[in-house]
Amino acid sequence: MPNPPNFPAGLYITKPKVYVVGRQTVVSEEVHRFLADEGMIFTTDTEAASEVLSEIAGRTCYMSFGKGRKSNKEYLENILTSKHGSVLEHAVWCLLLTGVSRALTHELVRHRAGFGYSQLSQRYVDETDARYVVPPLFQESAELRGKFEETIEHLRKAYVELADAAAAHVQQKYPELPPRDRRKWARQAARAILPNACETKIFVTGNSRSWRHFLELRGSVHADAEIRLLAVEVFKALKRESPNIFQDVELVDEPDGMPSVRIVHSKV
Repeated sequence: MPNPPNFPAGLYITKPKVYVVGRQTVVSEEVHRFLADEGMIFTTDTEAASEVLSEIAGRTCYMSFGKGRKSNKEYLENILTSKHGSVLEHAVWCLLLTGVSRALTHELVRHRAGFGYSQLSQRYVDETDARYVVPPLFQESAELRGKFEETIEHLRKAYVELADAAAAHVQQKYPELPPRDRRKWARQAARAILPNACETKIFVTGNSRSWRHFLELRGSVHADAEIRLLAVEVFKALKRESPNIFQDVELVDEPDGMPSVRIVHSKV
């Protein structure tokens, strides 16, 4: 959704960004040592470490190296159809998410199993120049967006004034505190009035089974609109990373003008 005219693009955000900052590697020497010790031969047709490791994990369960399905895509398709989801927990990615609101991350961090989070701290980071995420509904109307931005401006100025007043109070009452602690005390109190729309950044590590669960729930037409937009971007990133693990996941155009994420094999 493009920015309506006459609104500053720098302060207000309309779309999240997803950075794939970490992925796995296969320690080939150890895989070959294992196969030699067990008298097994194993080859695969994929170079994506996530897919190789998932296949090795699954074949270990039955010691089926060199047997049965030959392609990695075929093998993982069988994993998906049989809902042998534990195999997918061995494929892990680290994503850095920006341009998302605090409202969104309140929902995101409810996904606990298989995820790890590190989020920007409003206690330490000065939010004077923070950016704000415009809810998708307000992007549809210049009038609504204008009211939203007017409200944000009031809150932004109030935060600056309150943070400055709190800093002066702490400095006067607790002069023995190090400057860093004084700033933290002031900011942790002033952040109480920051709105849920305040942009945050969050580093998320998750395995592919957990990411699939996230995509299924948050990419749905029934999900909150902002986190649904994020799910679409996460899907695009992970589909590029591992087309075989996410082979049954696709984007679907919906009547409301936003795409949704559909998963053929639910709750793997």
